[in-house]
Amino acid sequence: MFQRFAALLLLAACLAAPAQAQQQPQTDLQRTQLSVGLYKIDAQVAQTPLQREIGLMFRKAMPQAEGMIFVFDQPATQCFWMRNTLLPLTAAFVADDGRIVNLVDMQPMTENSHCSEEPVRFVLEMNQGWFAKKNIKKGAKLGGELFAAAKR
Repeated sequence: MFQRFAALLLLAACLAAPAQAQQQPQTDLQRTQLSVGLYKIDAQVAQTPLQREIGLMFRKAMPQAEGMIFVFDQPATQCFWMRNTLLPLTAAFVADDGRIVNLVDMQPMTENSHCSEEPVRFVLEMNQGWFAKKNIKKGAKLGGELFAAAKR
């Protein structure tokens, strides 16, 4: 009986561990350099399902020239929300050639769905207002290794 109870406690601890770990922001992802016009972006790359699911959740601050780019296997209509995300963000939905398909401002701690206007493989999240302050709009082109690789 004790062994069964101990096994159940161990199982419960193992199941709870990932949930506890996900309460922390992910700041150790691979990075890539992006550009748009004269501006450079230091972007964390979220490419696995778990990395994309956590995204920028739990981050309390992010430098202005930093963001996170979400990379998907295939172009599709991508939809994002802001559960457990503390920062106001703008999402740029980006085509394979680096073209910004659409930009959407997203409010912290909400579950409103914000979607791409056409199928895309990339979504770049930046601090809200970053694109507007730099006059970067729909149709602008992002540069970087990710987009060169997507063309191949």
